[in-house]
Amino acid sequence: MKMLLTSGGVRNTSIRDALVGMLGKPISESAALCIPTAQWGHPMCGPQSVRRFVEGGDPGDAMTSLPWKSVGVLELTALPTIGTERWVEWIREADVLLVDGGDATYLCHWLRQSGLVDHLSSLTDTTWVGVSAGSMVMAPRIGSDFVNWPAASDDRTLGLVDFAIFPHLNAFPTNTLVDAERWAAEIAGPAYAIDEQTAIKVIGDSVEVVSEGEWHTFGM
Repeated sequence: MKMLLTSGGVRNTSIRDALVGMLGKPISESAALCIPTAQWGHPMCGPQSVRRFVEGGDPGDAMTSLPWKSVGVLELTALPTIGTERWVEWIREADVLLVDGGDATYLCHWLRQSGLVDHLSSLTDTTWVGVSAGSMVMAPRIGSDFVNWPAASDDRTLGLVDFAIFPHLNAFPTNTLVDAERWAAEIAGPAYAIDEQTAIKVIGDSVEVVSEGEWHTFGM
């Protein structure tokens, strides 16, 4: 699976060009599934924010609001009740999975519970576009600052990449570079701090930063 790991979505020409290159065809010819699940695990999210993501109500994030050929909704919490034989074709037919933010540990839990994580390695032509927690979940850990789901036992996530991500650099008062440095000391491993104008492109063993903004590395 190819990954475009963002902080705030597809917010500039450089990130959009990277996405089109990963798709191998125009956005208008690509089918998308959006995954809002992470939002349910975060206390600042809820029905209205899920609706904005699903219907493309926040063009600034440029996720579901991009001119896709089609956009469907894949709610991970429903998948265990309907049978793999039904939903696995949906993900195989999609060109891109648009994975929203929220709480990364909650998203990680449902990626495992739903069984979707077991199919990711087979989706070699599919692009995963994460925003915030939708990107962080691919890391081995997210750091205790970003755990908001009360049922989370720790900050461990999928570990499908070997680095951690500190998102929303300078977008919030608690997301300064000083905060990122403190966070990185806890992570004690390879990590990136990225702002809303930055993405990390992962294809196989290749990792490339795509940015029109600010980003920093730690432990690398």
